[in-house]
Amino acid sequence: MTEIVERFEEQGHGAYIEDFDEDSELMTINMGPQHPSTHGVLRLILTLEGEIVREAKPVIGYLHTGMEKECEDQNFRQAVTIVTRMDYLAPFHNELVYSIAVERLLGIEVPARGQAIRILMTELNRISSHLVWLATQGMDMGAISMMLYGFRERELLIDFFEMVTGLRMNHNYIVPGGVWQDLPDGWQTPVLDFMDIFPFKLKEYEDLLTDNPIWKQRTQGVGVITKEDAMALGATGPILRAAGLEWDIRKAFPYSGIEQYEFEVPTRTEGDVFARYLVRLEEMRQSLDIVKQVFDSMPKGDFKNMDPKVTPPPRKELTRSMEAVIHHFKLVTQGYNVPAGETYASVESPRGELGCYVVSDGGSNPYRVHMRDPSFVNLQCLPPMMKDTLVADTVATIASSDPVMGGVDR
Repeated sequence: MTEIVERFEEQGHGAYIEDFDEDSELMTINMGPQHPSTHGVLRLILTLEGEIVREAKPVIGYLHTGMEKECEDQNFRQAVTIVTRMDYLAPFHNELVYSIAVERLLGIEVPARGQAIRILMTELNRISSHLVWLATQGMDMGAISMMLYGFRERELLIDFFEMVTGLRMNHNYIVPGGVWQDLPDGWQTPVLDFMDIFPFKLKEYEDLLTDNPIWKQRTQGVGVITKEDAMALGATGPILRAAGLEWDIRKAFPYSGIEQYEFEVPTRTEGDVFARYLVRLEEMRQSLDIVKQVFDSMPKGDFKNMDPKVTPPPRKELTRSMEAVIHHFKLVTQGYNVPAGETYASVESPRGELGCYVVSDGGSNPYRVHMRDPSFVNLQCLPPMMKDTLVADTVATIASSDPVMGGVDR
């Protein structure tokens, strides 16, 4: 056992097993990686003085997915199936940011209908992701009803995603050039139904939690981070906005035509768990407003760029043209060459700035794909959030940062 401890300390990780220093009365314990409240295989090394957390060290790397490297073994179109699996609660955002980066290298534009469909799907995805956060935050803190309600409404969105893409998650739907296929007949009905009921459901959540004295005592003044610390650590998304900075990629660097829709960027100044809760509730309301605008103004026309260099021929041509069959076969098996160069694209995912850096050497496979995942960056905020707080508050603080380990260990 001593050899194991010495080896971990030589690697600069400190104590990885339970430890107690009688002189300082400090105890080092592990929370996770097999702990239901760490929201995945996140490991925290907590140094406790009684019930006070004096230091917290996040430890990552337990998934070993290597998805960025996997992209180099796929052609540019096939890599969408890899990136969609990173942040598995926001798959449409993963697909969108990668597709935007590839489109910039190709120098192609997406038709207006394709852009609008992208915004529709990603904003509904933002709501579905926030519903998972709200459900699990409530469950972690004993509000079991909130867990049931959150997944109940999320199921409506997941059913719609399945109707459009054929899958409940990891959709492979947003691709370079547009979207894989048009919205199906009857898509308006489930979206209308959701837009009708969700404002009342949001009010139900607020009635259940916002003025609940137990909820407020467990969240107000808990997990506090200042705006200066959040900025210094590179935090984005609800963590940064709840600390007082109005920063949203959709406003700062608009993408996919989102600048034509009106919405507000909610902020708070307290920087605690309660502030992050309020910000995300309002973000769901704002996303619903965007969805309504997209629904009312959905343009007609092509849903993807019809450049034959990147788009297979229509299916009806495959039955009457051998050239079309050969063209389709080559695009599916070999992909398309992308001009040499590098680019960076970013979108506002439910957890903050999701960036994608793509390098092409002129071939049909990416030379390099690197994702700036907000969960990875935001985990740096846990140590200052937890320092000198009660160990009982660690669960609330972790849940309020909304980490997705698939994006962290990509």
